[in-house]
Amino acid sequence: MLEASPAQSSPPLFVETGEQVPLDGILDVAMLRSGLAAIAERDSSGGASTAARAEVLALLKDAVRHGRTRIEAMLFEDGGGLLCAQRLASLQDAVIREIHDFALRHVFPSANLSSGERMAILAVGGYGRGTLAPGSDIDLLFLLPYKQTALGEQVAEYLLYLLWDMGFKVGHATRTVDECIRLALSDFTIRTSILERWLIAGAEDLLIELGRRFEAEVVEGTGEEFIAAKLGERSVRHAKTGNTRYLVEPNVKEGKGGLRDLNTLFWIAKYHYRVNSTEALVEAGVFSRREARLFHKAEDFLWAVRCHMHFVTGKAEERLSFDLQPEIAARLGYNAHPGLKDVERFMKHYFLIAKDVGDLTRIFCAALEEQQAKTAPGLRGFVRTLRNRARKIPGTLAFHVDNNRINVAGPDVFRDDPVNLIRIFRLAALHKLEYHPDALKLIRRSIRLVNSDLRNNSEANSLFLDVLTDPTDPELHLRRMNEVGVLGRFIPDFGKIVAMMQFNMYHHYTVDEHLLRSIAVLSRLERGDLADEVPMSTGFIGALKDRTPLYVALLLHDVAKGRPVDHSIAGARIARQLCPRLGLDERETELVAWLIEDHLVMSMTAQQRDLNDRKTILDFAERVRTLDRLKLLTVLTVCDIRAVGPGVWNGWKGQLLRTLYMETEPTLTGGFTQSSRGERIKRARAALAERLAAWPAPERETYLDLHYPNYFLTAPIEDQVRHAEFIRTARAEQPLSTSVRTDKFHEVTEIMVLAPDHPRLLSLLAGACAGAGANIADAQIFTMSDGRALDVMVLNREFAADEDEIRRAQRICDNIAKLLQGREMPANLLAHRKPLRKVSLFPVKPRVSVDNDLSNQLSVIEVEGLDRPGLLSDVTGAISDLNLDIRSAHISTYGEKVVDVFYVTDLIGTKITSETRIERIEARLTRVLESAEGEMSSSVVMSSPRAFGIPHR
Repeated sequence: MLEASPAQSSPPLFVETGEQVPLDGILDVAMLRSGLAAIAERDSSGGASTAARAEVLALLKDAVRHGRTRIEAMLFEDGGGLLCAQRLASLQDAVIREIHDFALRHVFPSANLSSGERMAILAVGGYGRGTLAPGSDIDLLFLLPYKQTALGEQVAEYLLYLLWDMGFKVGHATRTVDECIRLALSDFTIRTSILERWLIAGAEDLLIELGRRFEAEVVEGTGEEFIAAKLGERSVRHAKTGNTRYLVEPNVKEGKGGLRDLNTLFWIAKYHYRVNSTEALVEAGVFSRREARLFHKAEDFLWAVRCHMHFVTGKAEERLSFDLQPEIAARLGYNAHPGLKDVERFMKHYFLIAKDVGDLTRIFCAALEEQQAKTAPGLRGFVRTLRNRARKIPGTLAFHVDNNRINVAGPDVFRDDPVNLIRIFRLAALHKLEYHPDALKLIRRSIRLVNSDLRNNSEANSLFLDVLTDPTDPELHLRRMNEVGVLGRFIPDFGKIVAMMQFNMYHHYTVDEHLLRSIAVLSRLERGDLADEVPMSTGFIGALKDRTPLYVALLLHDVAKGRPVDHSIAGARIARQLCPRLGLDERETELVAWLIEDHLVMSMTAQQRDLNDRKTILDFAERVRTLDRLKLLTVLTVCDIRAVGPGVWNGWKGQLLRTLYMETEPTLTGGFTQSSRGERIKRARAALAERLAAWPAPERETYLDLHYPNYFLTAPIEDQVRHAEFIRTARAEQPLSTSVRTDKFHEVTEIMVLAPDHPRLLSLLAGACAGAGANIADAQIFTMSDGRALDVMVLNREFAADEDEIRRAQRICDNIAKLLQGREMPANLLAHRKPLRKVSLFPVKPRVSVDNDLSNQLSVIEVEGLDRPGLLSDVTGAISDLNLDIRSAHISTYGEKVVDVFYVTDLIGTKITSETRIERIEARLTRVLESAEGEMSSSVVMSSPRAFGIPHR
């Protein structure tokens, strides 16, 4: 009979302790073994019966449950993420080994095993590296000498079924050594899997044979193709997960800067350098000891985060989503600081670690490149040497061009002249060069030279401004400057927001990433790349006198985030201190400070105010003061919104900004404008008429007369065309029409509704959406001259497939018809909406205000609170219950926060001036915002189906 599996003779790859992690306090192997033996002794078939198997399964489940509970407790005690992963792998090893030995001793006993019946059970892939997360797949290779035997098949099947019944996800393959070699030669995934192998149980000589042949027949002479394959896989993986390490909901395993990037480094290291540890990479001169420590720190932190995520969710959850972030932050012991929540401090640490992973990747690739250049043989090496021959850069001896990348001339260029730490970026921008990894590596190692002397050096500041305002690609050079740490040290206030995330659903990136992306948008505007999308801003940019202040303002507009005071005011204060250092004069400094302090004013006015109300335009003009500042603010606002994240900018917002600009321009110029309001309306009507040229002329003119003038100034032309086709197809005798359109890219669905106008129309439409659990991201309301209203509801998408999303939208349209025909009561419809999550991740303090100064004729109600399905329905229903008439509504959603503004009058058309009534309005709407489930709009009652003139068909 085969003896028990031998003790491991070598450590798993990349576990640098030299031995397996001990299982003391986690699993008593001797007790487990004796328990299994006792089951076999009690069973008449020696452990092969169904009853015995059930006992074995229960014993193993209990052992694993106890072991994992202890490992989780130890993770809290010592905080060792990598140690936790190694403990989990060791626990898994022990369990598999005991199952294997039990099967051979008791379930399938055989006294005389032939050489062909030998089998080795190997851990491969991530498990073969000696690490596992709680939810990781268990990747096993059943290694055979020749072909599968009956005994081997029985043992493998017994083991696999027990593991599956225990709840493990097991990936497995059964192969001979010959098959492993043949498949590894043709498949890089299999090659990588075998590269990380670890004997769990069985015949050690098979493992040794596989290793010998794998080294000689697969690895030898194939380093370059393996490196190319792994780096190519990494690029594809990064593209799938967002291609940035600064997404606010990162993928800890697969995302850029995550564990897989570290794994890729080690796969390449083992394959190319024949090493199993970072210490060996230090000895090979690839990493310094500091960089090796950085590698261990990053790996340990990422493993801790990943293990905690799996323990919390009970599954292989790799995306660090908003709902997980607060709990992981608490588990890791982060505390809140003034201006930063505990979760924001945790995520800042996460992104700094991800940044370190990127630095290590660049350093490693530089070493690979250098070694490959040295070892390239014969003519190939000579050609490579010619191609990479250094080329001088005019005006400097400190740097040269190496294969179209700027590189340092020697190890002392920064120590000899610290200004070179800024000059290198200026030269790269001037000559349109990328950066050699050796240069970036030396910059990082020289970062302490960026001190107060360099910050106050006038030449360094002038060079920095040249980089910031580079006409070709300032984002690239600022990004490299940020990645190596120079930008944050040269501008310490910028350094404070590096890797800082804002715990909300509106901002898609960290603060520093958002600022760099806004610079990229401005640069694209200057180059004319966005002329079709934002023609007005593109037109402004070429004639701007204050190009440098605009770039500085964009770089700094969010630099004071994370402080207990308003970031716009604090940012302006920072600008007044920093701009003179950068070389800006007093006028430019004040302009930058103003742009930062008011950088949100234009977007808020455009989206949250009635642009047809003259008071709105006058108040905004008072803030802006001059036409030049209006143009600058317009450009800055466009860049800011477009850099927030995918889908945030849209044609509707662009049209609102254009309208606000065009309405404000004559006020600032004393009545002079390139085109009066009347001319713009006439031009907009003509543009729509041209797009509807295929219509009969009388029909076209009748349609154009349906809309009030403000429609032509606020709705984008593409939307106007769609509206026209929709309204045209709606028959006059059919008072209610609906249309659905999905938008996968922006993850929204649009529902257009054409119905008789009515004071409660918006409330009922919102209620119909809420009844289906739909969340309204935006709403556009247009009243027409024939007494009908065109309302456009933009909903957050719920389903991935368009077919499912369209079906949901049709249910909403059915709800609308039922409500407007009086066949359904709003309270009944809303009672069936989906329940909300009990715990709110984003506490947004409700705020309600009634303002009589924002409009001369109307009262303005502004409500701000946590968004939820049904909120707009509840708010508008409450406004109707308060006997108020909504004249215009402006719906804005910023991630989890909603800011809705309603221009209202009482039922006789006057402002709300009574303090008592204002207090009652504010109290009622505050209750709506504070209610987790809303007030169900129970008082919204249709007195008659004929109230909307929509018959019940």
